[in-house]
Amino acid sequence: MKTTIVIPNYNGKKFLKNCLDSVTKSSVLASVIVVDNGSQDASPELLATEYPEVTVIPFPENRGFCAAVNAGIRAAKTPYVFLLNNDTTIEPDCIERLEQTMDQDRRIFSVGAGMRCMYQPKLMDGAGDLYSAFGWAYAIGKGKPCERYDRQQNVFSNCAGAALYRKEYLEITGLFDENHFAYLEDVDLGYRARIAGFQNVVEPRAVVYHAGSGSTGSRYNAFKVSHSSRNNVYLIYKNMPILQLILNLPLLTAGFLIKIVFFGIKGFGGIYLKGILEGIKLGCSEAGRRQKVPFHWKNLPNYGKIQLELWINLFRRI
Repeated sequence: MKTTIVIPNYNGKKFLKNCLDSVTKSSVLASVIVVDNGSQDASPELLATEYPEVTVIPFPENRGFCAAVNAGIRAAKTPYVFLLNNDTTIEPDCIERLEQTMDQDRRIFSVGAGMRCMYQPKLMDGAGDLYSAFGWAYAIGKGKPCERYDRQQNVFSNCAGAALYRKEYLEITGLFDENHFAYLEDVDLGYRARIAGFQNVVEPRAVVYHAGSGSTGSRYNAFKVSHSSRNNVYLIYKNMPILQLILNLPLLTAGFLIKIVFFGIKGFGGIYLKGILEGIKLGCSEAGRRQKVPFHWKNLPNYGKIQLELWINLFRRI
C-alpha cells in the first residue's frame, strides 16, 4: 500500500457518503483517514455506523483546513498522502494514475488530479494552479472543456482538494501553514516546494469530480474573500526574499488594485481591503515571522526559475 487518503470534513454529511463510496471502488488499495473539524451535522455518526474501517480523527471545534490535513498527514504511515475534499468523488483508476505519475520521477513533490465540475462533468474545475507576478493564483482550465486538458504537465502548484503528496518531502518543506486556516495554503506549499527545487505535476487523466464551495456555500462570500486577500499578502511575504519583493512590487500593486475594484463591484471591496490589512498584520506578527522561508544561496537558481514563471504567467491565464 502506497497511499493514505486524508479527507477533511466540516459539516459535510451530504457529500461525505458519495465521496467515501467512490474511494472504496479504487483500483488500488489505500487507507482512509477522515479528520472531522467539530461537525454538528451527524457526520461522526455516519462514519461510525457505515464506515467503521475508516480512521477518524475528531476535533472538538473547527480548526480549519490546514490543521485538519496536517493531522491526517502526521497519522499516515504510507509514502504518499492523497488529500481529498469531502465534496468530491473519484474515478476508480484515479489514485492508481496519480501513483504512477509520482513514481516516474523522484523530483516530483505533488501530483494533482484533473478536477471536473461535478454538475457539469464536461467542464474543468481545475488542472493545477498558476501564480503570476500580479500576485494572482488561478486554476488552469477552470470552466473550459475537459478535452483540452488531457496531458500531464508541470504546474506552479496543485489544488490540495485532490492532490497526491510525497510525505518525505513534506518533512523538508514543512506541512501546511496553519496561519492560513483556509485558502491559498496549497499555493504556499507548492511555492515552498519550488524554492526547494521540487516539481509539481498535474495528471488530468486522474479524474475527480468536485461540487465546489461545499463548505462555504458559494464562489464569492465574505469568509472566502477575507481569507483569500489576507493569505495572498501573507504568501508573498513568506516566500519572496526582499529583493524579489522589490522587483515585483509594481506588478503586485497593480494586481491588488485591480482586485480591489473587482471585489468592490461584487460588493466585497471593504472586506477585501480589510483582508489585505490583516495579511500585513499577520506577516508582521511573531507567528507570521516564524513561518518566513529563509533565503539560502543554494536555492538562487530555483528563485530565478520561479521569477521567470511569475512573469510568463502574466500572459498564461488559461
